[in-house]
Amino acid sequence: MSKAHRGKGIRELPAHGRGKCAICGKEDIKVLFETEIDGNKAKICKYCNAALKNKKAAN
Repeated sequence: MSKAHRGKGIRELPAHGRGKCAICGKEDIKVLFETEIDGNKAKICKYCNAALKNKKAAN
């Protein structure tokens, strides 16, 4: 079966969802997760999102 619709949601975003992560600073990485950092909403990559969730789960 074809997978024609995989990634359809990010095709509409500017640069196909790629940019600079607000936490780690990597460039041209998919920044799809919106989180609140110091009261401001910022987009972060999936690696930083997982790290934040693991940190919360450990506490």
